[in-house]
Amino acid sequence: MKKLFLLDGMALIYRAHFALSKNPRFTSSGFNTSAVMGFTNTLMEVLRKEKPTHMAVVFDTEAPTERHTDFVAYKAHREAMPEDLSKALPYIFKLILGFNIPVITSDGFEADDIIGTLAKKAEQKGYKVYCMTPDKDFAQLVSDNIFIYKPARMGNDMEILGVKEVLAKWEVERVEQVIDILGLWGDAVDNIPGIPGVGEKTAKSLIKQYGSMENIIAHSHELKGKLRENIETHAQQGLISKKLATIILDAPVELDEAGLEMCEPSRELLEPLFAELEFRTLGRRVFGDGYSITEIKNVSIQQDLFGNEVVDGRTTMTVDATDIYEPEVAAVAKNINNTEHQYHLADTFEKRAELIRLLSTQKSICFDTETTGTDANQCELVGLSFSIKKGEAWYVPVPVNCDEIQPIVDEFKPIFENPAIGKIGQNIKFDMLVLKYYNVTMQGELFDTMLAHYIIDPDTRHNMDILAENYLGYSPVSITTLIGAKGKGQGTMRDVEIEKIKDYAAEDADVTLQLKEVFEPKLQQVGGTKLATDIENPLIYVLADIEFEGVRIDHDTLKEFSKDLETDISKLEKTVYEKAGVKFNIASPKQLGEVLFEKLNLDAKAKKTKTGQYQTGEDVLLALANKSDIVRDILDFRQLQKLKSTYVDALPLMVNPKTGRVHTSYNQAVAATGRLSSNNPNLQNIPIRTERGREVRKAFIPRNDDHVIVSADYSQIELRIIAEISKDANMMDAFIQGIDIHTATAAKVYGKTLDEVDGTMRRNAKAVNFGIIYGQSAFGLSQNLNIPRKEAADIIDQYFAQYPGIKNYMSDTMNFARENGFVQTLMGRRRYLRDINSANATVRGYAERNAINAPIQGSAADMIKIAMINIHREFKKQKLDSRMTMQVHDELVFDVHQSEIEIVKPIIMQNMQTAFKTEVPIVVEIGTGANWLEAH
Repeated sequence: MKKLFLLDGMALIYRAHFALSKNPRFTSSGFNTSAVMGFTNTLMEVLRKEKPTHMAVVFDTEAPTERHTDFVAYKAHREAMPEDLSKALPYIFKLILGFNIPVITSDGFEADDIIGTLAKKAEQKGYKVYCMTPDKDFAQLVSDNIFIYKPARMGNDMEILGVKEVLAKWEVERVEQVIDILGLWGDAVDNIPGIPGVGEKTAKSLIKQYGSMENIIAHSHELKGKLRENIETHAQQGLISKKLATIILDAPVELDEAGLEMCEPSRELLEPLFAELEFRTLGRRVFGDGYSITEIKNVSIQQDLFGNEVVDGRTTMTVDATDIYEPEVAAVAKNINNTEHQYHLADTFEKRAELIRLLSTQKSICFDTETTGTDANQCELVGLSFSIKKGEAWYVPVPVNCDEIQPIVDEFKPIFENPAIGKIGQNIKFDMLVLKYYNVTMQGELFDTMLAHYIIDPDTRHNMDILAENYLGYSPVSITTLIGAKGKGQGTMRDVEIEKIKDYAAEDADVTLQLKEVFEPKLQQVGGTKLATDIENPLIYVLADIEFEGVRIDHDTLKEFSKDLETDISKLEKTVYEKAGVKFNIASPKQLGEVLFEKLNLDAKAKKTKTGQYQTGEDVLLALANKSDIVRDILDFRQLQKLKSTYVDALPLMVNPKTGRVHTSYNQAVAATGRLSSNNPNLQNIPIRTERGREVRKAFIPRNDDHVIVSADYSQIELRIIAEISKDANMMDAFIQGIDIHTATAAKVYGKTLDEVDGTMRRNAKAVNFGIIYGQSAFGLSQNLNIPRKEAADIIDQYFAQYPGIKNYMSDTMNFARENGFVQTLMGRRRYLRDINSANATVRGYAERNAINAPIQGSAADMIKIAMINIHREFKKQKLDSRMTMQVHDELVFDVHQSEIEIVKPIIMQNMQTAFKTEVPIVVEIGTGANWLEAH
């Protein structure tokens, strides 16, 4: 079967770029590869699944079309292309060429017209044609042999729409009636006006009754009220809109069957392209496991491939590749096979003793552990590696028998515990934790290359292999070559022959040492040295102790809570069934949507997903919650189900059999703001806004009856920090006087005395106080508070009138960001904002909101980190039995011996309040209890 895929190039590229807008992909040099990566993944997926015999990618050109001539305003209001996307386009054309797929354009005609023309011609030649696009306009092209192919997105599978699906989706009798609906409805994106007051639902209803736009206009006298008036007044506009929406089927393009035929991708073109874009995984998918970007990263790339020419019989188009692909001198990337090195095996007592003598004379050493797994609290030691100079390292294997491991570790204990010897590592907390289980208490100044890079460039990846490739031009030995790919069949380091482990482990220490030498001066360049030496590296000791300590879980409490939740869920389920008048699967979005919007008719304008299902996400249900108690019941049902499965039933399964406790893992290098994240379990996500959610905290208990839980929480820390940074006199005065900030704000905004402020005023003021931090607009505030937009705008205007320092902070911060490309916290932590000067308002707005928020949230993160370090040191200094066990947002949790409560509380209070000097008073609330809930 001849199977032709026609790709709507720009629509797919935009889709790919914005799909990753909240988590963009950057190369080590800061180039945004989101669009290229997304487009490549989409292309490779369709090639793999659909196996087309023929393919082309179609684009518009800048030449005006007949639509622009007929209607000057056509597409006039489109936002500027995001700069990152514009820079990515030459790479995408290079990619398409590398896959040997022709690019087709025609001046004066849009991509839609070219695709429509080619689709109809191919259909006559016996092809099955798939128009690959997210654009709804293509529905008018569908026939028995022409389909719309919507690629997979956001976890949803791809979707193929034929005649049956289009007729059902658009509620029409003939496919061509889609054009009439589009003409009536209009298109805000393309600036097609349509007929005012006619939306999707009305358009479908009119076409169902009258069959065409022309017939609607002819029978407009049968309509009533405003609808009749709009159609009669704007009839000509409607007909123009219909013409604008009609895809032209006779564009001047030929169906070149030979040129469209699929063939193998060009390794010569794609390998260097993938290398430059640092597409490691994609490279391996296309070229096999042996692909390495450093092998060919410096290979020369020809510029003239973008000219107006035919390459291998395939039409290409003109693309400006200036400054993108510059020919370089060919070079072979470095790896263990072509790079001089001395990696020693210290596998006897004498060799270890000699190594220890050498290490003991160093000011700092780089080391790494090899283990049987990646959970530091569960795995066992396989070996140790050390390096003190570039190109030389040692590997110390240990026996399988645990009793025989300890004596060897003990030999190195004086080195690890010597405070005069600095320790260098990549994610050194893991190694520190592993060694804790072998009675080693690490000491000395730390340098973690992962954290150093996190400070230098917080938005990209910090994996050692990637850092080595990007900064050293070196490809380390992959662990999968030793123990196999991830999955059930993966082995452990104990399965690997000693010589291979030696090279792999020694190389890790060697490479990490070399990265340290690269990152040290870079930290100075970005003003991050103090952040590393005073906060991030010392915090490693604190987090390692917290993770090692773990938290005791009350199994009985969780078991009872699970039963209670099961009962409540069952009751809610029955209630929902009674109110709905039908039994259905509440957890099924499809069935839920049908009940809410077809059976109960809760929203006549209910939106559907691309697969034709009604949208039933939390945002949709929350908007309906005030209208219907069944929706509130469904929200409660979902909440309780998630609570039960994610926490109540899951926490007992996370208990470490060795310790009987839960040991979360904290990560310093995930959130760009500086906040800590945690997983297994994710403590930051334990619900606190609902009474049932808070009950999970009841299960976190002290280690025994001699101890209690102490919780210390910063009060409104982000608002205090914005007052401190902005120096707004009114806000600072409220905090200094100890007035409730939300009441004080309400009094200022509404022109009332403090006593006259009611609950609604305070609630509105609270929403503004916190909304401002996140750049909330009048529209966002109106949605949040369910008030008219005008009222929300007035509240915001009054807010800025009363707090001019906040307005100045926002303006000054954004100006600083525009000039420097970053903002920073009170401690100098930077958040880079690559899109702050974008001409695209959507992209720029996201960067502006981050610019306002990052210094506040980041300063709060720095403050609690400093407090943790100082509290931890004081506990050690006083040799207390009490321990810090958790950090959750702005809260610290401690397991405190009964006899030490009055000693510990002042230490916590003092160090949290004075983490760094502020004019605004820092308030800390401390509680004590038999469990976390009681203490909080």
